[in-house]
Amino acid sequence: MAIEVRIERLWIPDSVDAADAADFLAAVEVGRKVRMDTWGSDDLAYTPLEKLLELDDPYERQVILVAKIGDEIVGTVDIALPLADNLDLAEFTLDILPEYQRQGVGRQLLEAAEHFAREEGRTMILVDTNHPGASLHEFAPEQLVPGSGQGYVPLGSREVDFAQRTGYTLQHIEQFSSCTLPLDSKLVAELEAEAQEANNGRYRLHHWTDRCPERWLEAVAALENQAGGDAGPDDDSMVFDARILREAEEVTIAQGRRTVVTAVEHIATETLVGLTTISVLAQRQDVVFQDDTVVLQAHRGNKLGLLIKVANMERLTEQFPDARVIYTWNAPENRYLLTVNRQLGFTTAGVTGIWQKELPDLGPSRS
Repeated sequence: MAIEVRIERLWIPDSVDAADAADFLAAVEVGRKVRMDTWGSDDLAYTPLEKLLELDDPYERQVILVAKIGDEIVGTVDIALPLADNLDLAEFTLDILPEYQRQGVGRQLLEAAEHFAREEGRTMILVDTNHPGASLHEFAPEQLVPGSGQGYVPLGSREVDFAQRTGYTLQHIEQFSSCTLPLDSKLVAELEAEAQEANNGRYRLHHWTDRCPERWLEAVAALENQAGGDAGPDDDSMVFDARILREAEEVTIAQGRRTVVTAVEHIATETLVGLTTISVLAQRQDVVFQDDTVVLQAHRGNKLGLLIKVANMERLTEQFPDARVIYTWNAPENRYLLTVNRQLGFTTAGVTGIWQKELPDLGPSRS
């Protein structure tokens, strides 16, 4: 029998020190405890200030619902509503304190979030489940393979059972990996030599932090569009141009985040043909995240992915010496980047399952 909970919309304070910030701080702490329980560390958890800064985003509206028992927040669901593209989409991040799982709290929060999304005119819901490496081995005989046919989640896990019982379908898997920093200097030298030999002096590296040089703006926008080009012909993701790229940079800077970029130029044509980026959090510079790595199809086979990733990780260490671990997510079918990551020293930490549910369309938004 489900325990009685009260679902409320979370008040977002003006600052983490405000008198009315108690519930916000408690909600962020729920997320931290859940990630500690899942991954054994709080590396992937927001600090309160980080979360507050993230909520101010012109490209995405976020609403947080909380589940309370008495005055205690025991669960949260973060509802992200894209504002520039994918206007039928809502993405949920559902966190329930371990001691309140399997008691109906998650279902009540999820139903409330779905109702909110429908009221906002959103009909496609995405939610993720996270599975550390140990659980993949524990449930290895029982695997659920997504529609993409690549990777799996453990069928016997609580999260998978919950997603299926609430009507969600597994769409695809992302492999979650980590690498200790700094890289070993001998390994760096070996990998740089390997990559340089493969590209035979035909390419030149460029580096920047936070803001792209004016001369490369259009080229970087084209590469970002290429990075998002695998979504399919029906995808309506935002198309980057120089203006949008500059706006996105300013949003990132306003949120206190830093971006370390290495790009590669084909010398003969003086065009950028690849780039890779690493994000550094405002409040935790010891934990960093590998973002997009893209190389144009015509220039693959020259180990440019290896070349730019080694160089960017080295540059990261120079600029942010406190960085001790880098995390990344990759589709299992991206075998080239997974191979490069293994060369760099990444090891699999687990997988994230992306689940989808289509809600009935209630017509125009009622908000």
